[in-house]
Amino acid sequence: MAQCQTNCIEKHLRSAFYKLGHSVNKYVWCFFTIPLILSAALGSGFYFLSINEANDIEEQFTPINGPAKSERAFIEKHFPTTGSEFSGQRLSTEGSFASLIAVSKGDNILTKIAFQEILSLDEIVKQLNITYPQDVTVRYDSLCVREADSCFPNKILDFINHSLATRTEISYPMMNGTFIGLVVGGVTLNQNDITKAKAIKLDYYLQEDNDEMKQRNLLWLKAFLQVFPNELQNQNTIRVSYFTSLSRQEEFEANSKKIIPLFSITYFLSIFFSITSCMRFDCVRNKVWVATLGVVSAGLAVLSGFGLLLFCGMKFAINTANAPFLILGIGVDDMFIMLSSWQKTKVKDKVGDRLAQTYAEAAVSITITTLTDVLAFYIGILTPFRSVQSFCVYTGTTILFCFLYNITFFGAVLALNGRREASNRHWLTFRKVEHDPKPDESKCYAMCCVGGASDQESGAESEHPVYFFFKKYYGPILTIRWTKAFVVLLYAGYLAGSIYGCLNIKEGIDVRNLAFDDSYVVQFYDDQSDFFSKYGPRVMVSVTEPVEYWNSTIQNEIEICMDRLENNSYVDRTLSESWLRTYVSISKQMQIAITEKNTFLDNLALLFRIVPLFKQDVEFLKNNQSIIASRFFIQTIYVNNSIAEKQMLIELRKLAQECKIPLLVYHPAFIYFDQYLVIVTNTIQNVAVAAAAMLVIALLFIPNPICSLWVTFATASVLVGVTGFMTFWDVNLDSISMINLVICIGFSVDFSAHISYAFVSSEKESANERSIDALYTLGYPIIQGALSTILGVVVLAAAESYIFRTFFKIMFLVITFGAVHGLIFLPVFLTFFATRRKLNSVKSDTAATFSKKQIYVNEAFSGKVISNPYGNGRISDE
Repeated sequence: MAQCQTNCIEKHLRSAFYKLGHSVNKYVWCFFTIPLILSAALGSGFYFLSINEANDIEEQFTPINGPAKSERAFIEKHFPTTGSEFSGQRLSTEGSFASLIAVSKGDNILTKIAFQEILSLDEIVKQLNITYPQDVTVRYDSLCVREADSCFPNKILDFINHSLATRTEISYPMMNGTFIGLVVGGVTLNQNDITKAKAIKLDYYLQEDNDEMKQRNLLWLKAFLQVFPNELQNQNTIRVSYFTSLSRQEEFEANSKKIIPLFSITYFLSIFFSITSCMRFDCVRNKVWVATLGVVSAGLAVLSGFGLLLFCGMKFAINTANAPFLILGIGVDDMFIMLSSWQKTKVKDKVGDRLAQTYAEAAVSITITTLTDVLAFYIGILTPFRSVQSFCVYTGTTILFCFLYNITFFGAVLALNGRREASNRHWLTFRKVEHDPKPDESKCYAMCCVGGASDQESGAESEHPVYFFFKKYYGPILTIRWTKAFVVLLYAGYLAGSIYGCLNIKEGIDVRNLAFDDSYVVQFYDDQSDFFSKYGPRVMVSVTEPVEYWNSTIQNEIEICMDRLENNSYVDRTLSESWLRTYVSISKQMQIAITEKNTFLDNLALLFRIVPLFKQDVEFLKNNQSIIASRFFIQTIYVNNSIAEKQMLIELRKLAQECKIPLLVYHPAFIYFDQYLVIVTNTIQNVAVAAAAMLVIALLFIPNPICSLWVTFATASVLVGVTGFMTFWDVNLDSISMINLVICIGFSVDFSAHISYAFVSSEKESANERSIDALYTLGYPIIQGALSTILGVVVLAAAESYIFRTFFKIMFLVITFGAVHGLIFLPVFLTFFATRRKLNSVKSDTAATFSKKQIYVNEAFSGKVISNPYGNGRISDE
């Protein structure tokens, strides 16, 4: 049944493409100019690029429906904050702020000299003013969050000043009821007293009460980033790193500007490689212009695909800037398929017939590879990350345009070049040249002014010498017994290393990697990690529904829940904060009964007078008749890597769900931590769906079930290898690498499907001979395809951004491992499970379809290619 279905599909595709080839030749200038006009029209969509840019980090790189987003919505609804009652731990977002970390150049920052330098920096920040519209000068003290009618202070400065003046020690991590674990780092302790500290952190929060205030904050923070770095040159005892609430986003957006110059380099490399691969010493058969316009065809696809989607208002995430590099590689690869098939046609045939035969053979293969690649990308749209969705939509659509322009624009280029060759004209001057050299002419003259030679036996253009290298040397050496044993050992080592890497892969994207390498924010993140990693997020624990807080049973249940949370290995129970505990304690000390609803609610005012900030932790129903929601705080510790972040989030949420009291746990960082919960499951889901789709295509177009199994095996092997070696190359499993793992399916199918089917369809008698024959047919095309794709992304290795380097690393692994499987592992493994075959076995009609570069496999067996409307390339019975 599969055979019948495949023949039916192949028959109609070949027939359609055969006719299309004749049409392209007949209306060559239409097929040449219309894609140019269409590209120019659609390319105008780039006008809307700035409008459709979507570089918000949270929107693009966090799960669309992450639990933390609904948790934040609850906190913002029930516990709104204002600048007049500021508490950093009570913010539902990161807030609007500037921060600096002062690090001692010696071993202790708690010295008078270092303290004076810190105070001078503090004064510079406070004196920074901006000019608002209408020449209004806005000072920092009019923007800062408030405490007792003045700017919220960095209390650590008061503690240090008092310590230096009185020669007393600073307690850690609590000092006079203030938690300082997040502002003093690299401490050396004598019991709970600080004897030395390496770093001090200062925060300057700004009010966000209304839109006008937010606009002023934006201007002040931009002024801070312009002015403050210039003040860091005169520090003798400290070095300073700095950061603002704008920094991460601004530095992330700067990535796109740094990557644009690399695209021109990629374009040059692609053209250079194409010209080099297509260059011949024959001045007529030289295909320099064909190669150049083949790269132009891929560029037109990028212009059209991106332009169309920008016209449609599709959001453009910054990681989508990777796509043109990949498209160039794919486009050049498809060009080689068409060109290789063209070179196998008879040079004496009419141009229309040559082009029709080329289409009947090559275009079917391009259709298959296009299907696998496009399906892989469109399946990626299922992911819950908008950045992945954007990349997959843009890339998948552009690959379709790449296919369209290959069978129209590039086909017209082949037809025009064919007409030049048919009239025996020079590739550069387009003047007619002699077909055969004269005896008295020099070799230089013959090379420059004589051309049009062809293979006398086949009637086609002469084959590249690399084909014979695979047939005469590489293939026979690879099939030697000792070579096979070495290959098996090599694969065992590859598989062992890959599995080890898979078991140790890190998850999630580190926000520091969203900035380019020499960004000032990297130093800030490093200092934060080096000196302030002990204490992690201060997590809110919120009661989400009205409960009877005055009921002792309810109080006990709340205490049980808090106790379970505090006993978690990621929580320091001594640093928890609970308005209810404090209220119960105060009521006992003052002998106030709060076991009845009215007395409990009426006496809360006493608690709020003693600890005013607790008022932000309790939300009342209108007229203070009931408590709708409340919150407490726990302090996490040693949450200093992605594994700890994931485990802490999972464990705290699980403990909250197990409570009888309805609870949620929240911190603004949880927005980013949510990626850990979905990245693995979504990657597996997308890869599984993509693999299933690829298997269906393999079964439809490769009717041999053994061949389909080998394709599945090779695809899985490449995927495991890429995932495992990501660990060794410091690449995390995140939304960026997820894209590439889905791509991995499409690209690995390209190599494995063609080499395995060439093996099973070969007429050679022994398994070794079939393996050599498959390598002879496909070895050079696989190398060309791999090199063209790698050259499309290789310049990204020099990018100053983790996003683009990651794309290069994984694409390099995908193509390298895919080619290694196609050229080394599969040719050897296939010989282990093959049986001997009779010499006169009949070859499948579809063998030529799956040659990546579409070489007539039947020519290897001295058959004659018969042209027919379906381009089946049947073997005659000569």
